[in-house]
Amino acid sequence: MKFFSKEKTINYFSPYIEPNFTVNLEETIMVETHDCYGGQINSESILRSDIDLGIMNQATGPIYVNNLTKNDVLKVTISDINLDDNGIMITSPGLGILGEEIKTPTTRILKVRDNKIHFDKKISIPVKPMIGVIGVATKKDRIHTAIPNSHGGNMDTKDITIGSTIYFPVFQEGGLLALGDLHASMGDGELNGTGVEIGGRVTMKLSKISGKQISSPILETEQYFQFISSGDTLDKAIKNCSITAIKHLQKYLLVNFQTAYRLLSATCDIKVSQIVNKLVTVRIAVPKKLLNKLFGE
Repeated sequence: MKFFSKEKTINYFSPYIEPNFTVNLEETIMVETHDCYGGQINSESILRSDIDLGIMNQATGPIYVNNLTKNDVLKVTISDINLDDNGIMITSPGLGILGEEIKTPTTRILKVRDNKIHFDKKISIPVKPMIGVIGVATKKDRIHTAIPNSHGGNMDTKDITIGSTIYFPVFQEGGLLALGDLHASMGDGELNGTGVEIGGRVTMKLSKISGKQISSPILETEQYFQFISSGDTLDKAIKNCSITAIKHLQKYLLVNFQTAYRLLSATCDIKVSQIVNKLVTVRIAVPKKLLNKLFGE
């Protein structure tokens, strides 16, 4: 298995990024990542105001996938996420939906042991690892790895985890995949502006689907296909996501707009991934009982 070190990262997705690694289709790889702060916080005395925010959310890669071409779909199957021993959570004035309530910034370094995150001697929560930043080269824009869009990026979607599969539109030859910003746990919304930020190693297999096209990432879990979209408001993100899901239902269930719209309202759930980044991110979960294959028969 090839191992890709966190020593080679990017801070922007763009059409012009040069690959740091190369893999073949159907190859399983292990990708090492920094925490979202790039290792800048190793003590509780270091506050958000002390670090370089410009290098936050760096992503390991880009990874060039041989024989992956424009207009293919890149399929990323996540088989394992191994985390470092310590996670980080900060609070800071203005950060998160209640940032105005924070007057004094603080940093907590949390032990991650025995599949638990230890807040103190009495409180621990289960480890639920996930990938915050994962994406491919953009179609035309240069987009910081801290920002989500149709290429993926900082989607902060907690269901991008062990056992799930994520599909990306391929805008550039080789795809140029990069990832980072792991969390030991994060609730939907990422309400205070952080999850339990942590570094680690992600094991995944890269495949492709030819002859099909998608416009933005789609996540497959055991029970759902989840269509992911971002926007500068929650309303816009939901509308974008709804349109994408309806068009897919129309195409692969062979129904008209009105029927797809009804099915969306009757069976599908809106889930909020994050509301604290420059663009907010949502996903619409379509049950597999309705859409049993992503691209139909």
